[in-house]
Amino acid sequence: MSLIPVTILTGFLGSGKTTLLKRILTEAHGQKIAVIENEFGEENIDHEILVNDTEENIIQMNNGCICCSIREDLRETLQLLAAKKRKGLLAFDRVVIETTGLADPGPVAQTFFMDEEIAEQYLLDSILTLVDAKHAQQQLNDRQEARRQIGFADLIFISKADMVTAKDIDALQDRIRQMNPRAPQKTTHFGEVALADVFDLRGFNLNAKLDIDPDFLKEDAPHDHDHVHGEHCDHPSHAHAHEADGSHHHRHDDDVKSFMFRSARPFSAAKLEDFLGAVINIYGPRMLRYKGVLNMEGTERKVIFQGVHQLMGSDLGPAWAPDEEKISKMVFIGIDLPKDILLEGLEQCLV
Repeated sequence: MSLIPVTILTGFLGSGKTTLLKRILTEAHGQKIAVIENEFGEENIDHEILVNDTEENIIQMNNGCICCSIREDLRETLQLLAAKKRKGLLAFDRVVIETTGLADPGPVAQTFFMDEEIAEQYLLDSILTLVDAKHAQQQLNDRQEARRQIGFADLIFISKADMVTAKDIDALQDRIRQMNPRAPQKTTHFGEVALADVFDLRGFNLNAKLDIDPDFLKEDAPHDHDHVHGEHCDHPSHAHAHEADGSHHHRHDDDVKSFMFRSARPFSAAKLEDFLGAVINIYGPRMLRYKGVLNMEGTERKVIFQGVHQLMGSDLGPAWAPDEEKISKMVFIGIDLPKDILLEGLEQCLV
């Protein structure tokens, strides 16, 4: 039986996850979708909203958060779904997991790689993150969960864009780009999203036996973003600077940051493996996503490297084209990672 594709749908409270999911379930796409929902508390209103309009298989997981205490329940639910599918008791083509708005998607994603039975039955296709344009700046300032959801995203949908100005959208997109430059951003209106933008994205592969786009990182590194707030702004995650003209400029100082490493020199496989092993031992819990296309000594093929937290995988990709410059490109997205130490360490791993 082929692997069952899974999409994780995340985003902070009120960002529009249920609206998007309802749109997906009611669209005439010909696919049967099993939905795993997780909310705090004993009553799940979203379940009733969805069930009223669809005939899909919807499984509720209440009393907690699948980001922590009931991850075992998630594993058991996935195993039960797969077993029923094998026995012909349930018919579905894919699974969508809608997390609570307070969830960290990292442990949810890890379930698909840490558990052998799950890994043999499911393929984690992508993590989709919804961002509420109206409230995102404040949420990103105040809530680490919101920042982590962006850090893990393979694709970001910005909702409620009609409630803010174009300037506000530009500022938000710029901030998100600094936090996660690898995730494309799209705006959505009441969940109106093409299915091609949601399914079969192949965004999340720890062992990516795919033709990876070698230009997944842009040539221009993210730039710092300045903007002006009122005099009495007290955002906890802003660094403040008073300008000569008396204006009060702020620079976002999000704990989720990204940085890139590039080099035309090849890596020593042994040195890189030792270094990355040591790095994830120390900083693994703070490393949200990391990914690279590497030029490795001893092979004419690209080495595709990806990871989340302490889980890291690599695989041989396509051969370097004859006229292609062999440049290693790596991006790291994490919480307060020591950029200088990591960049210097990677430099030491080059031939």
